[in-house]
Amino acid sequence: MAEISTVVNQPPEFIEAAAKPYITQLQQVTGGLKEADLSQVYGPQFTAGLGALTQQAIGQVGGLGAYEPYLQAAQAATGPTAYQAYMSPYQQDIIDTTLADYDIQAQKGLPALQAQAIQAGAFGQGRGQVAEAEYQAASDRNRAALQAQLLQQGFGQAQGLAAQQFGQQMNLAQQAPAFAGQQISALTTLGGLQQSQAQAELAAQQQLAQQQLMQPLQATQALGSGITGLIAGYPGGTQTQTQPSPTPLQTALGAGATLAGVYRAFNN
Repeated sequence: MAEISTVVNQPPEFIEAAAKPYITQLQQVTGGLKEADLSQVYGPQFTAGLGALTQQAIGQVGGLGAYEPYLQAAQAATGPTAYQAYMSPYQQDIIDTTLADYDIQAQKGLPALQAQAIQAGAFGQGRGQVAEAEYQAASDRNRAALQAQLLQQGFGQAQGLAAQQFGQQMNLAQQAPAFAGQQISALTTLGGLQQSQAQAELAAQQQLAQQQLMQPLQATQALGSGITGLIAGYPGGTQTQTQPSPTPLQTALGAGATLAGVYRAFNN
């Protein structure tokens, strides 16, 4: 009677020796990852904060309201009495001096008028007195007109200075925030570049921390890939053999018996 035997082909011993501790090592590595403190590789410590330039820009935001004192000064230069603050302190002295000189020049005209009256034979008479009174009245009117002109001139100059002050203060009220905004914008731009550089450095540190955390698993996976490749090169298997092998006569008899069986089946 023939015996059937099964032959199992196993990988070489050196592959088996490497594969056995691999499972244990993989379990240890994955277990270590589960218990790892992920805050070491994730968290706010890898987010760049505001740099010194950005903080300086934030600190200068108040400069955008620098227009207020200039606006108040501009408002002070308006109104019906605003000109008074810009009147010349020498205005009255100028008026007094000018009028005093006018009086002197006016008095110089009286002798000529009196000489004309003498020549006309009217000196000391009513006609001469009338002429002197008319002369004095005209002189007084001219004096008052000169004084009014000087006052109006001083008033106009004061109004012009007030208007000039108003324009200057309004210009400063517009320029001060603009200058502050330009400075803040420049600091913000530089601060953004500074923060981007800091963020890039922190990102590199985070990548390094992640690589260090995953390095044991990656090394274990590389080991597993190597073992898998070795097993593929030395595949195992199962072979079934019948001993002893049938002789040609046994094979023929078997075939004949099979054909005879088929023939009987058809006849029936």
